[in-house]
Amino acid sequence: MLTMTDLDPETIGHLLHDTARVWRTKLDRRLQPLGLSQAKWRTIAHLAGGHLTQCDLAQRLSIEEPTLARLLGKMEQDRWIKRVSSPHDRRCKTVQLQPKSSALLQQIEETARELRHELLETIPSRDLQTCMRVLTDIQNRAAHVSNATMNGNGRSKNGGRAK
Repeated sequence: MLTMTDLDPETIGHLLHDTARVWRTKLDRRLQPLGLSQAKWRTIAHLAGGHLTQCDLAQRLSIEEPTLARLLGKMEQDRWIKRVSSPHDRRCKTVQLQPKSSALLQQIEETARELRHELLETIPSRDLQTCMRVLTDIQNRAAHVSNATMNGNGRSKNGGRAK
């Protein structure tokens, strides 16, 4: 377990990755009795807001389209989702939740809410708000930093440290 004296800005990437992995693993274990793997519950959660094309869903899940196609094939076979061809473009398929998934949405959300509460309840609100603001800043910065402006050692091509 890390302590404040162990924190070094050079390790923030590992800390972010490990925190997300531990959180997802905890949620996975809680959702396993429902027959949901991480891939399945994440897909269902993204579709909760409405139908998406396979391309849009792949982007939201940050996975390649062939990987998503295999996942959706299995989920469709198990009746979690259904894929519908677009009447305007046969190449485009829309992914929709089936009643089986819709019935579990509330349970998935409640389980996620309970875990979030358990993990965050001892963190002061002000610290949590600061953390969320900083993470949002990092996400926004990452969206605008071009891979082409970086060399292999994390420095910009002009030699300065990437910010």
